Amino acid sequence: MAVNAPSASDPASTLNALASQQGSAADSEQRFLKLLVTQLNNQDPLNPLDNAQLTSQLAQMSTVSGIEKLNGAVQSLLAQSGASQVLQSAALIGRTVLVPGKEAAVKDGVPEKFGIDLAGAADSVKVSVKNAAGEVVRTFDLGALPAGVKMVDWDGKTDTGAAVPDGNYTLSVTAKAGKEDVQSLALTYAKVASVAQVYGGASLDLGGGRKAGLDEVRQVL
Repeated sequence: MAVNAPSASDPASTLNALASQQGSAADSEQRFLKLLVTQLNNQDPLNPLDNAQLTSQLAQMSTVSGIEKLNGAVQSLLAQSGASQVLQSAALIGRTVLVPGKEAAVKDGVPEKFGIDLAGAADSVKVSVKNAAGEVVRTFDLGALPAGVKMVDWDGKTDTGAAVPDGNYTLSVTAKAGKEDVQSLALTYAKVASVAQVYGGASLDLGGGRKAGLDEVRQVL
């Protein structure tokens, strides 16, 4: 029976399809590996395959013999995939990315741009900017916002209109839908200094000890 190749973004469908096929274990392994290699070669580096999902699905394939051998082969392929992601992500070195971060600097009176990311729609969203002493120098009441990324325009001034001194400032976000909290993140820009391989993927070095995964990148400039 022929196997229809699933899309590269849906590795679970590959495993489920193979589990339902009739034939030898060796044939199943060969079909699975062929399809998986195709998926890994065509994956989006900013939206890589979910390693945890693959491992979980493999554990459920009790009808396929030689699962330990197959699992070992998959782990090897995932390691190769991680190396491939590093090579593809090398193009980000020197580029500026928008990632989760709580600090925005002011230099020569000009503040760094920042934004927020809401996991869901919110009735009320507020952003506070605090100085090194923990004092709130500027508050933004953004009102109701839909889920997603929203940039915040700060002119580098306090709530009273005075210019803040140069330095690092801390951002905090509060979002609510009714009485419930809405998951929210502050986002800041950072330049990619280097890319390193981690288990199953790539990690971006943003300098100053700051790192981010590819899945955390919201925007590339």
